[in-house]
Amino acid sequence: MKPLPYSLQLRQRGAATIEFALVSAIGGLFIVLIGALELGRAMFYLNTAAEVTRLGARMAIVCDANDQSIKTSMSNMLKLLKPENIAVDYIPQGCASSADSARNTCQSVSVSINPGVKVDLVIPFLPISFELPAFTTTLPREAMNTTSCTA
Repeated sequence: MKPLPYSLQLRQRGAATIEFALVSAIGGLFIVLIGALELGRAMFYLNTAAEVTRLGARMAIVCDANDQSIKTSMSNMLKLLKPENIAVDYIPQGCASSADSARNTCQSVSVSINPGVKVDLVIPFLPISFELPAFTTTLPREAMNTTSCTA
């Protein structure tokens, strides 16, 4: 193969630089797009964790003292949660020994997500995860009556 004439070589001198600029710009935009999507997913998990504790606290103050149904509803809303990661505390301590005792003596309910729940991000070629912070919601007692509960 014989070389190109000198006039054609001059016209193609900056072609590699332009190609590199286009490819790197598109690659950079792709990386920024993936980062933005992952940040959105992380924020979704944080917001959902806050909403889950509100749901649990609301169920705990309206329904009979039943930790299992509260934990099940919370786990259904945020699939990462396991029942052992959820704490339901009736205040004062021990007031929820029975449904009647809870209705008469409990003053508030505190529902929290314990630290240790890992969220895995799906950034290609980069296994990154973060731990949800502890979320807590405390609400004052209302009915604590099964007839008003639709769990």
